Amino acid sequence: MTLPGVSATGPDLLRLVAIPVFAWVAVRDIKTRRVSSTVWVPLSLLGTLVLVWDGWLAWTAGGDGWTVGFLVPTAISLGLVVPIAYLFWWFGGFGGADAKALLVLAVLFPTVPEYTLGSVTVPLEPIPIGAYSFSILTNAVLVGIALPVVLAVRNAAAGRISPIMIVGWPVSWEQIPTTHGQLLEAPTGLTRGGLDLDALRMYLRWRGLSLSDLRKCPDRYRNPATVPAEPNPPTDGAVTAETNTRGDGGALEQPDRNCASEATRETAEFEDPWGAKAFLDDIEGSAYGTAPGTLRDGLEVLVTEETVWVSPGTPFLVPVFAGLVIALVYGDLLLGTLF
Repeated sequence: MTLPGVSATGPDLLRLVAIPVFAWVAVRDIKTRRVSSTVWVPLSLLGTLVLVWDGWLAWTAGGDGWTVGFLVPTAISLGLVVPIAYLFWWFGGFGGADAKALLVLAVLFPTVPEYTLGSVTVPLEPIPIGAYSFSILTNAVLVGIALPVVLAVRNAAAGRISPIMIVGWPVSWEQIPTTHGQLLEAPTGLTRGGLDLDALRMYLRWRGLSLSDLRKCPDRYRNPATVPAEPNPPTDGAVTAETNTRGDGGALEQPDRNCASEATRETAEFEDPWGAKAFLDDIEGSAYGTAPGTLRDGLEVLVTEETVWVSPGTPFLVPVFAGLVIALVYGDLLLGTLF
């Protein structure tokens, strides 16, 4: 079966559909950190179709094409990559979309595809193991490992030398409401266990406030009495989530809304500063594992600092897309280097 300038089997040509789809989900992962589960359904069906088609071609070809060429790599793909994806999701190493992407790749690319473009055949390097989805996974991991190096170089070039320069970068407080990741600062200094910014957005939407509101009147909003009697839906913290905000955030009734004249109140005066515990008790779920103390510490930093260190995390679908493209063009980065 051929396309203009490309020669490959029918199943391998159908597998090329994955490239634009994975490019799209990678962009979505960067922008929103959210990918709809419906994306994976058609790819799963396509993967099942090409898997059966590949098996039939291997069976009719005779020789060792059925066992060595199809059964062995398929067994490795489904028996190794699928459990790895599931276990990493189970232990929190992958997000749900990351795990589903790897499950789809295990079904869609169990065997090594081959494409001839003129006199060139890709992948350029042979893949000894044969389980193509495993090569995509190892490529993605290597690309993911390189991301901290990129962060470190970027920070070093800007003169930002810090113990956390390999996991984050400084962000202005104005950008925090639309930034993904985790705060790397607490009132006591730098931390690797700071506030998740999705949880921050949930809290602000729950109260019907903006971060700017908190910065203008931190003493007022530390008082848990300012929590609205009927809080707003917190959403899931996504930047693009639709919000339905009621009221004024539960501000105490007073004629002068200018906070400059308010006396400074210590956080310890309140049993539940910022209404953090009330928020976590009221919502469904755990707000990405956020504890009341973590939320309070994050708010204390964000209402005082102009710039804060944030870890963007790793939108893993980006390395997965890169790993797929590298596998299609070159092959297995790890095995290609070693052998």
